[in-house]
Amino acid sequence: MPVNISPDANRPSATIEIPLENPLPDYDLLQLEQPTPRDVDAVLVSQGFRDLVDDARGVLMDLLAHPPYQANSPDHANLDFTHSAPPPLELAQLTGAICPGGDESYRPGLWIVLRDPHAKPGTSLPSASQERVAAIAAELVKRLQLA
Repeated sequence: MPVNISPDANRPSATIEIPLENPLPDYDLLQLEQPTPRDVDAVLVSQGFRDLVDDARGVLMDLLAHPPYQANSPDHANLDFTHSAPPPLELAQLTGAICPGGDESYRPGLWIVLRDPHAKPGTSLPSASQERVAAIAAELVKRLQLA
């Protein structure tokens, strides 16, 4: 299952939905596919899932402070001696999600909202920030081995 990133219309934010694909034995999350959303609720309130959310928060805070390198980003085109980094994104929400799976099954996932606190209200997230959100999401999945 791919990571789903949706920029919010008329708001400088984007949502990231990351369905858990692989069992995570370190978090005691072994049986991920569930027949009903109610069964996923039991996973979302488990200690293992709460530990995963805590670890995800720590990794996200690090990635927001030190965004992953983006080879095609104009931010990396020239040396920057002015320390004028792109405006930082901030974590607005991190919680569990019930993600539809295949064959009428459901699985737990992470629901994340990142926003640009410096953007004008009522505007969409700029494309450079959307690319940064995608890079952060990909690195989060990689570091936590979620897919």
